Amino acid sequence: MGTDAGAVPAGQRSAGPQPCCSVEFFPPRDAKQRQVLHEAARELAALAPDFFSVTFGAGGSTREYTLETVVELQRRTGMTGVPHISCAGSSLEQLRAVLSAYRTAGVCHLVALRGDVPSGLAGSGELHYASELVAWIRKETGSHFHIEVAAHPEFHPQAESAAADLEHFRRKVEAGANSAITQYFYNPDAYFRFLEGCARLGIDIPIFPGVMPISSYSRLLRFSRICCAEVPRWLLYRLRDLEGDREGICAFGQEVVASLCERLLQGGAPGLHFYTLNRAAATVALWRQLGLPGAAPGQEAPAETGQAGRDSASCG
Repeated sequence: MGTDAGAVPAGQRSAGPQPCCSVEFFPPRDAKQRQVLHEAARELAALAPDFFSVTFGAGGSTREYTLETVVELQRRTGMTGVPHISCAGSSLEQLRAVLSAYRTAGVCHLVALRGDVPSGLAGSGELHYASELVAWIRKETGSHFHIEVAAHPEFHPQAESAAADLEHFRRKVEAGANSAITQYFYNPDAYFRFLEGCARLGIDIPIFPGVMPISSYSRLLRFSRICCAEVPRWLLYRLRDLEGDREGICAFGQEVVASLCERLLQGGAPGLHFYTLNRAAATVALWRQLGLPGAAPGQEAPAETGQAGRDSASCG
């Protein structure tokens, strides 16, 4: 079940013979975090990812910095920026202003999510599901934006059932989604079975696996609790045994995640989306071990430029 929302703009995400690989950042909150992000972005830009995405912040807590971060990183690295947008706790007027700001900045690729409901604002906002947000964006902007949506191979934590979760995903595709990025996982069978379920419903958009590199036991545990991602017990126990051994965790984590990525790509995944947590080392190591398309090892990031790279202004 594809979408008639319009052709994918040049330089935008699509399935093809070469895997499409992207990275994700979150907006920094202070000068120290900003410096960490800029350094990570510089290192990752040298790999020439298809794009980088920037989150809207849990509960919208950093949404005012999303576009600012996208524009700044595009200027510094020349990479194509893809901001997130979520409808939780937002009025249509607020969402319209966000879309207008994105269009003015030359953005033509979005990640559209329901998002976390800000504390004390449960039930607020005029749109309550990602499918409603996608449909509304299409109504407001036609085919201007390439729209990514979220997918959950191990199912959304609030899903009533596996069938209901797939039905929610189908609605997002019918509303006009062009492609999807999954929550991260460490069980490749979950991804392939999810694709089988999508195929039975006639869903044929590219679904890109989300990948979480492992370099810290405590960080993985904390982040997984926040986003309700499942980490297998065998993996947690092995990492816990290595706690305090940074090199050991990095080596073991790279082995586990590289094996996962290889199986995903060999099984036909159209590419990979790396959750970087604003750190570069683990993603860079995986990228090079996997031989993903991009810049050669050691290549420097492009010089600062006032234009986003990868035909980011070539909107449909």
